[in-house]
Amino acid sequence: MTPTRCALARSAALTLLLVNLACGSSAESDGGDPLDALDASADSGVVDSGHADAQPSDTGSADSATPDAGVADAGEADAGAIDAGGPLPGFGAISGLCGELDDELTSAQPFVFDNAIDFDMGYTMANFQDLSPGARTILTEGTAGGSSEFSEAFAYEVLHRCEGAELIKTETFVMYDPPSSKKTDILVQIDGLRIGVSVARAVGFPRDDPYTVERSLELLTDKMSDILISSANVLPEDAWTKQILHVIAYVPMHAQSILTAEAMVPPEVRADTVLWVTVTNGDDAFIYDN
Repeated sequence: MTPTRCALARSAALTLLLVNLACGSSAESDGGDPLDALDASADSGVVDSGHADAQPSDTGSADSATPDAGVADAGEADAGAIDAGGPLPGFGAISGLCGELDDELTSAQPFVFDNAIDFDMGYTMANFQDLSPGARTILTEGTAGGSSEFSEAFAYEVLHRCEGAELIKTETFVMYDPPSSKKTDILVQIDGLRIGVSVARAVGFPRDDPYTVERSLELLTDKMSDILISSANVLPEDAWTKQILHVIAYVPMHAQSILTAEAMVPPEVRADTVLWVTVTNGDDAFIYDN
């Protein structure tokens, strides 16, 4: 396939937003080192919803990895529903097309996708049973640090409902050498391939402050640098084909800033990482509160 840059599945006003705005406070990212960190270092669920077109770049390489019998049995996605162009049912209305990740998972090039999820009146514990088994596992097992369970759970939900992702392991169960290595947030299976998923939140403080391209570039550089480290240090039994950096964005302007900054990331840092940006709508405070 010949991927093209995806357009935000958002209002027409999104593309008119200016990116040279005053910087808000730093976005929250789950980990993240500057580029010089590279010098310091050489279980489960299914599918849900939206997409946008991809853009390739001429950098990076992807190693092929085949899942083994240790993959957790979290059920299988309804591939027919995804191929038909709509998300699998679940909590939060996902806008955008589905079933787009294919050759992108083994390509040596990076790609960009974007979509949105609308939480309407917000999430409560009553909605827990509306989530996929994988998302419930992420919320139950937690993370290696911080308080990013909701952003990781819903990053997974989007990939599950849209791309048939099945959860293999959460962050604390993926093994590295050295154990102190930078880590990916979740390990999933898509189309029979192991894929690492790192999650970050694009949000400022105060929340409605502009989110600049400079801040977005810092976020992407930090997270993609960590991806190179975790990919180099993951043990063979957990090794993935490539990684997805899934950015959860507070409003369309934040997403546009991220997409603009993507082209500025140095090719050696960007490598073959797939960037997926999801804008949250409705009462989404629970994603960003902690």
